[in-house]
Amino acid sequence: MKTFIVGAGSDLGVHIDGAHLGPIQLMNDLKGFYKGESFSLVQNENIIKSRNLSDRRKNEYEIDKFNTELYKIILEKIKNGYFPITIGGDHSVVVASALASAKVHENIGIIWIDAHTDYNTFDTTVSGNIHGLPLAAITGYKNHELRYFHDGNIIQPAKTVVVGARSIDDWEKDNIKYSGITVFTTQDIKEKGVEKVMEEAFKIATDRTKGVHISYDLDVIDPEVAPGVSIPEFDGITEEEAMKINEQIMKHLNDIVSYDLVEFNPLRDINRKTEQIAVNLLAQIIRSIENKGKIVEKKY
Repeated sequence: MKTFIVGAGSDLGVHIDGAHLGPIQLMNDLKGFYKGESFSLVQNENIIKSRNLSDRRKNEYEIDKFNTELYKIILEKIKNGYFPITIGGDHSVVVASALASAKVHENIGIIWIDAHTDYNTFDTTVSGNIHGLPLAAITGYKNHELRYFHDGNIIQPAKTVVVGARSIDDWEKDNIKYSGITVFTTQDIKEKGVEKVMEEAFKIATDRTKGVHISYDLDVIDPEVAPGVSIPEFDGITEEEAMKINEQIMKHLNDIVSYDLVEFNPLRDINRKTEQIAVNLLAQIIRSIENKGKIVEKKY
């Protein structure tokens, strides 16, 4: 199977700077073994970024413009038979990657691996950081302004699973309560184990769907282990658990249609700890996809 890596260099969805640099650094790290196609899309340097926490629509126009271009790039590659791997950037870029996948595959589920549920709306967001709104937009819960470029199916809430959540805003909890999405917390992972949680997640996301989009936010990992993220949340999962999640994803490789790794912020990393974990996760998934393609070729 052909892979296509797109570096989505935007941190417009968060008031903290630095995540826009993550894709460039990670893509450079991957050059040693990745020989497939890649493309970098970076936010306009001339943008005057708003960091005002009282502004509930921070950088909305600029984010929509960035995501429109990103959506078109990924959409074309999926139509041409590529498996897209999107490296962020903050989590707002996934409105483009997930919906591009939903446009082509029509009916997919999504597994959202994240310390946050990202199910806020412009009315409920406390920070005004749009990286806290993408999953609601992707599943059709308000936030239509963030997906105006998309004319295909949304991803159904009933086929949507969050894994590793531990920081949910009070008003956001009300959004989730009646949404139909499934949330597994960090505590669920500790009590049930990664394998059990991911099996349940895939059972939901693959139920009568044509594939699953994976969106992996590095802030699911405890910041003592992976400090290089914009909004760290303590009491997260271990590096071992993070790699086990990826291993479970690879066990379901036939169901996966697209993959994101987001929120690496090199300006906040310490001794390149987060960077190395991110590279390991990406290397795992790239090699698995490419090996799968070789196996298919041999059969024919």
